[in-house]
Amino acid sequence: MADQHTTLRARRRAQTQRMIQGHAVRLFAWRGYDATTVTDVAEAAGVSPMTVYRHFPTKEDLVLADEHGRLVGERIAASAPGQPLVRRIGGALIDSAAALTGDDAGREFLLTRLRLMISTPALRAKHLDNQYALQQAIIGALGDDAADPETAFHAQAAASACLAALHTALVRWAEEDGRADLPGLIAKALAAVFGESPLPREGD
Repeated sequence: MADQHTTLRARRRAQTQRMIQGHAVRLFAWRGYDATTVTDVAEAAGVSPMTVYRHFPTKEDLVLADEHGRLVGERIAASAPGQPLVRRIGGALIDSAAALTGDDAGREFLLTRLRLMISTPALRAKHLDNQYALQQAIIGALGDDAADPETAFHAQAAASACLAALHTALVRWAEEDGRADLPGLIAKALAAVFGESPLPREGD
């Protein structure tokens, strides 16, 4: 019974976070990030400013907070150990992008967030923290492939290169107003960096 209550609380918390963030991103895109206050977001969401801060400690988090690290980590952990690092990491980045853009609502939400991150100086600076957190999620999910200092160094280098390719693809996607296929753009960027597709070949 206790586990059920814990799960229910976590589900409600996630729903509240998504609702608040949805209102925040909509307002930021409409009024402008700097012109919109946390109080404005709270009023639109029908909650108190304290509730907003309980879920999003900073105003920047209202845009930057996402589940990308969890999605990527789950896909890396589910991939076969021993594969080339670029294939494990790149494949996870492509799969998670497909999940995030799998429906119109998800695609538009991600596109709006990216536009805000690109156009708002405060968000561009804070975005580096998100990249570091995503890199750490990748390293943690690799398990034995990053278990000692030497393999961790290789994993960090591979993750950094893959995330640079991801960033390039995301910027291109936003500049093209989301018309292109995001997973395909990520695969193309990774191939430009590493000289081959991160996706498994037939028979692998």
